[in-house]
Amino acid sequence: MKAIVVEEIGSFSIRDMDTPVPGAAEVLIRVSVTGLCRTDLKIIRAGHRDLILPRVPGEEVVGVITKAGPEVKRFREGQRVYVYPGTSCGNCEQCVSGAGNLCEGMKIMGFHRDGGFAEYVLAPEASIILVPENISDEEAVLSEPLSCCLNALERARLKPGERIGIWGAGPAGTLLNRAAAGLGAIPYSVEPDERRRALIGGFASPPIKGFDAAVVAVGSADAYLQAIRHLRPRGRLVVFSGLPRDAAELPVDFNRLHYFEQTLVGAYGCSFRHGERALVMLSEGSITVRDMISHRMSLWELDKALGLVEERAGMKILLFP
Repeated sequence: MKAIVVEEIGSFSIRDMDTPVPGAAEVLIRVSVTGLCRTDLKIIRAGHRDLILPRVPGEEVVGVITKAGPEVKRFREGQRVYVYPGTSCGNCEQCVSGAGNLCEGMKIMGFHRDGGFAEYVLAPEASIILVPENISDEEAVLSEPLSCCLNALERARLKPGERIGIWGAGPAGTLLNRAAAGLGAIPYSVEPDERRRALIGGFASPPIKGFDAAVVAVGSADAYLQAIRHLRPRGRLVVFSGLPRDAAELPVDFNRLHYFEQTLVGAYGCSFRHGERALVMLSEGSITVRDMISHRMSLWELDKALGLVEERAGMKILLFP
């Protein structure tokens, strides 16, 4: 099979590799489509905390099972599936509490094991979710970024009728806006880029001061400071996007947090249940994503696609091997 391989930070190559053979509880999936995100750009150009080289990247995958290991019971060849990118132990304190994404032994597809930037990918049976018949592969592959957004909104303890400020209207910010609306909340997107702002009906600056919750979906220290200033009493800020290492320590007024009983909470990745919920929401139509797809490209045009992500020249880019 052909695959994208990162052997050293800053570059990648297109290589011919042996098609992997599934283990006893694994399935081999022919990749139909994979999504590209800024995390992939970071992995290839700058590296990532969880990345182990050499690696085939790609954590957003939908495909068809072509072979199943002898211990696989719930799936069969020919089924369309979405791959939850994580593999957790199910037994540690984090897993038992519902935070499988923080499992002590977490292994992430595209980081710790080979991902979907290839013609075929291996996945454990425990990471597979059937794609509902009424949604396309292209819609289903957005389940991965949507899952991360659902985790963030869960961490925000978002309730119907609450006002939530979302900083950034890129792919993640747009999904956060639509998911929040799908959960019955009232989203306000803050986005300086006029093109992206127009797509979501957003604002150049916060239109109100008094958000019940806020999520920052852009790697900007200024956005975090602005979001904190616009929280209402008992407001919750979700730290969704990471910051550059040299800008990760911010001056926060702890007296304000104290007197107004405000909360700062982190959100990283997603758990298996978020993938299940994302597919249900897409299937039910409570969130739409097809209009977010700005580019459909060959996987082997990855360098060009990464340039589009770096320049913020599109919305969601899908790659086809």
